[in-house]
Amino acid sequence: MLQSLTGNSCVRLIQSNKSAWYFLFLVLGYILYLIFGAVVFSSVELPYEDLLRQQLRGIKRQFLQEHECLSEERLERFLSKALEASNYGVSILNNASASWNWDFTSSLFFASTVLSTTGYGHTAPLSDGGKAFCIIYSVIGIPFTLLFLTAVVQRIMVYSTWRPIMYIHTHWGLSKPLVAVVHATLLAFLAVSCFFLIPAAIFSALEKNWNFLESFYFCFISLSTIGLGDYVPGEAFNQRFRELYKLGITVYLLLGLIAMLVVLETFCELQQLKQLRKMFYLKKEKAQDRLTIMEHDHLAFSSMPDGTVNSPQEDKTEPFVDFPILTSPGGDDPMIK
Repeated sequence: MLQSLTGNSCVRLIQSNKSAWYFLFLVLGYILYLIFGAVVFSSVELPYEDLLRQQLRGIKRQFLQEHECLSEERLERFLSKALEASNYGVSILNNASASWNWDFTSSLFFASTVLSTTGYGHTAPLSDGGKAFCIIYSVIGIPFTLLFLTAVVQRIMVYSTWRPIMYIHTHWGLSKPLVAVVHATLLAFLAVSCFFLIPAAIFSALEKNWNFLESFYFCFISLSTIGLGDYVPGEAFNQRFRELYKLGITVYLLLGLIAMLVVLETFCELQQLKQLRKMFYLKKEKAQDRLTIMEHDHLAFSSMPDGTVNSPQEDKTEPFVDFPILTSPGGDDPMIK
């Protein structure tokens, strides 16, 4: 009997706090997913990092043996200075001295990566004034960009999602959730083709050292605003039409980001995903809802003109008015006041 009561109480506790349990499982699942990613990245990339370190040590050792007049300390200072400049996008190599990082088109490309929060990191402000302006520019520009993208996506959604779904649902008589799922799938396939597959083929043809996988990787990293910066187009030696190429990449990133937001918003409006999200959201208690309604009614009642308080329609409020605790010492009813 005791075990049965305990089991029933546990079941009632779980059922009454479903949202909290779902949220707990969500947090645990996210932590496990982070750990899973760390394990996979470490097991895959660590051997390559170790091999690269060994190769660099061997090259350095061989260079010092061939140039005995050069000490290791002087070489270390030179390499550290060169690497520090490379972090700012400045290279000492002869084949990289022809391109500038801060001409107009490169600066426009940098501004677009800052405002879209992609931030490749291959180019960074060198001066204190540039760093200060970057902070102010981002504080104003990023919310401005979010407002701009929200307005654009909302207008595109009318013609790309809402009207087509309603037209098919109305004229063909198909189920609206089914039409929404099929439409979202076709829209995602179209976006992947136009902003991932085709641009990846173009980048693999224009960039000499990129294959199709690396080009597709760049498109995904860019349009998902991850922006690792290990692949940046238009930085090759003697790049033809470099200014026009950089401008085209800037337009591609902006249009691609809008397309990704349209696809994500389309999927978020699916009824199945809405039900899934509600599982993890915090639900309002019924007592709180009643309290909110009572407070709303109280505000509405207190804002009534004096002439309408004693009307016949409001006779049901008289017990509330005559309740002694609400009566002031002077005899005036504070609620009516």
